Amino acid sequence: MTARDHLDSVLAGVVIVALVVSGIAPFDRATWVMEVAPVLIALPLLAATRQRYPLTTLLGVLIAAHMLVLIGGGAYSYARVPLGFWLQEILGTVRNPYDKIGHLMQGFVPALVAREILLRGRYVNGRRMVAFVCICIALAISASYELIEWAAALAMGQGADEFLGTQGDPWDTQSDMLMALIGASSALALLSGWHDRQLARLGN
Repeated sequence: MTARDHLDSVLAGVVIVALVVSGIAPFDRATWVMEVAPVLIALPLLAATRQRYPLTTLLGVLIAAHMLVLIGGGAYSYARVPLGFWLQEILGTVRNPYDKIGHLMQGFVPALVAREILLRGRYVNGRRMVAFVCICIALAISASYELIEWAAALAMGQGADEFLGTQGDPWDTQSDMLMALIGASSALALLSGWHDRQLARLGN
């Protein structure tokens, strides 16, 4: 087993254990299902494509971290995650900010996923255009998620409150998308060089 195989096994094991534990007695079962649905979709997809389309180590670690954030939100509901209460006390915010971490990651990780796919497939020319398209993709994902939340609110009424996690903020949707924009921009600004070096090792 190579070092990369070992890392992949560890990351997958941590995510699966966290997923199972979070599903034993979540705060709200319907909320848990909706919050961890991306993990339930992505895990089998990553396993199925691992051999023919291996991801960079950087992206693999980031995807696992994003999954753990989603799992934490599913287990407690975003407004009740203990880490968020600790951050609320440290930062002096009026609400549990854990959901903002989730939306930051919703921009941060998809931007790197898009960048890897675009560069490896040579779908876009020019690094500035790649960055622009990656940010657009991350924001499109964020907007789509907000539409899903809206649809859940219409379908479930008050039952969707835990999934929405607005905590009474009338500008929650806009601030969620802003966090995704900040996450995507930060990922590209901070990690593009590192990402390029790992892509080079993959032969891209």
